[in-house]
Amino acid sequence: MTYTAPLADMRFALREMAGLQQVAALPGYEHATDDTVDAVLEEAAKLAGNGLAPLNREGDKVGAKLENGVVRTAPGFAAIYKEFVSGGWNSLPFDPEFGGQGMPWLLAATVQEMWQAANMGFGLVLLLNQGAIDAIHHHGSAEQKAAYLPKMISGEWTGTMNLTEPQAGSDLGQLRSRAVKNGEHYLVTGQKIFITYGEHDMAENIVHLVLARTPDAPAGVRGISLFIVPKFLAGADGNPGKRNDLRCVSLEHKLGIHASPTCVMSFGDDGGAVGYLVGEEGRGLSYMFTMMNNARLSVGIQGLAIAERAYQQASAFAKTRVQSKDDGSPKPEPVPIIHHADVRRMLMTMRAQIEAMRALGYYTAAGIDGALKHPDKETARKTQDRVDLLIPIVKAWFTDLGNEIASIGVQVHGGMGFIEEAGAAQHLRDARILPIYEGTNGIQARDLVGRKIAKDGGETMLALVTEMRALAEEMKAAPGDDLAVIRASVLASADALEDATRWVAQSVKADLVTALAGSVPFLRLAGTALGGWLLARGALVAQTRLATRDGDPAFLEAKLITARFYAEVILPPALAQLGPLKAAGRTVFALTEAQL
Repeated sequence: MTYTAPLADMRFALREMAGLQQVAALPGYEHATDDTVDAVLEEAAKLAGNGLAPLNREGDKVGAKLENGVVRTAPGFAAIYKEFVSGGWNSLPFDPEFGGQGMPWLLAATVQEMWQAANMGFGLVLLLNQGAIDAIHHHGSAEQKAAYLPKMISGEWTGTMNLTEPQAGSDLGQLRSRAVKNGEHYLVTGQKIFITYGEHDMAENIVHLVLARTPDAPAGVRGISLFIVPKFLAGADGNPGKRNDLRCVSLEHKLGIHASPTCVMSFGDDGGAVGYLVGEEGRGLSYMFTMMNNARLSVGIQGLAIAERAYQQASAFAKTRVQSKDDGSPKPEPVPIIHHADVRRMLMTMRAQIEAMRALGYYTAAGIDGALKHPDKETARKTQDRVDLLIPIVKAWFTDLGNEIASIGVQVHGGMGFIEEAGAAQHLRDARILPIYEGTNGIQARDLVGRKIAKDGGETMLALVTEMRALAEEMKAAPGDDLAVIRASVLASADALEDATRWVAQSVKADLVTALAGSVPFLRLAGTALGGWLLARGALVAQTRLATRDGDPAFLEAKLITARFYAEVILPPALAQLGPLKAAGRTVFALTEAQL
């Protein structure tokens, strides 16, 4: 089963939920016209469907291999990467000063969904490079930008981030890698684990961003600095020259994403890898968070992408797999399983949640554009606050759903879903890493409660609640039973989210541990409610266009029905998280460690 980009759904989410027109009106984005955006999406869909998707299954079977210190990527990966670079795809959202096309991050996120859905094992190299570019662009010196950004933006070189170590896990305060000043550079020593595309054969150089400690640095996170440590040092002409003192010592054997080389990297085995300090000593973790926030949105988009891929495969299978009679017909002949009620329930559950994710993901990406480009500084600041609030929700809620939807995809296939040759199992295996990447989803929930809600007492979230109620008011005059049901769900969601936000804001002040015990249910409630709000916005557009006969009626009816299914079936259990998030603190620590 291959992949076909859902262009009509993407365009609808871009324009009606994310506000592409408003983004294109921002200074610097005037070239993001409807015609240009449509052309980019059409060409990206071709590359994703015809180039990347056919390599996905073979990449999973063969995987990446380490041979004499060199990582060989899966068959076809190096060739398709060259095609990707020559087509300029890597440069889409980046600064034109360094060779980028300067397109909105909203468009980049949409195209990224295609790459990740078509072939997540390949798409990971793009994700890490994007984050490395963002970190250097924000925090590197003028010389560092000139030396690295043009090649990384073109894709001729790729980037990584080297954070954790065997003893540290997510607690980066425990890092031991060292960086000792040596003239104009530093010598870096230490070992890093879980380095995605830390070594590969697709690009001529790899630019590692490495967290390490200088000799006199204090303990904990304040003692961490960030260094650029390239695989090959630049020669006099700026091209790769001498090999640096770093190497991949092993590849991890993983549950999924076999085509993506996850490396154990060793720095300085022969005296020290040459590294260049980014910014100031001791500020490495704050610099790296620029990259991590970028990556967290991208990982959320991966959750959406793998869900879409699993849904397409499940839907196609359900239309061709013949089994059992139709319960709604007297005829005894077996029918395709898409006629059966529970299969329909599963497919609608997949579809509705995918559309909610896509709406919220694109909306968040549009917020990044607004924060970067809006001419009014106060508006830009408030937009950035909203993006900061939404990032942990997008990362955690999307990736949890990516797993759940991929699992439903296996279930739709029945016994065949458990057989590797059917392909559904790969999506589930690939999806499983996403709730762990870039800070586990528990860490995302902690960030949402302990930082974002605590920062302003929940005011940024409550501003979203106000917008939810404003939409419900706008829907009041709209005709139809579907919109009446959806409107009621928006109001119920707003009430539950306000109640939850106020409780969390008070609990963070009174007892942080109690608030954290309910943080995951709070995040789930928030994501589901906000996704429903944006689906309701789309449903209002669909109903209005149906009334005026503006657009494809079958497509618009599907938007309306999907939003109603979400309102009636998906939202009620999520809003019931209000009880668990308030109650969890009473019993989470009630048992002793020995009892657990």
